[in-house]
Amino acid sequence: MSFIRIRAVKPLDGFCLRLDLTNDVVVERDVRPFLQGPIFDELLRSPQRFRDVRVEGGTVVWGNGADLCPDVLIWGGPPPASPSEIPSPASTTVSES
Repeated sequence: MSFIRIRAVKPLDGFCLRLDLTNDVVVERDVRPFLQGPIFDELLRSPQRFRDVRVEGGTVVWGNGADLCPDVLIWGGPPPASPSEIPSPASTTVSES
């Protein structure tokens, strides 16, 4: 079983991201709760800098070196213990705030 990772990212309003995953599922996450610490201060102050997000190595990164754990972004916490708990592409969008 291979790891599910982020294939593409699109910034949405506020501090939300639409994530296209390698298993063809799309999730939307409000990442504001995860933007903790000095490296995220610039992103919090400047919506334009926040929107300058890209995918690298299966997760999201910003130009200032900030990144977030892909498992937290994908699952909203640790990954599920069982493959039966993994959303399928038929469940197109999973949205968690």
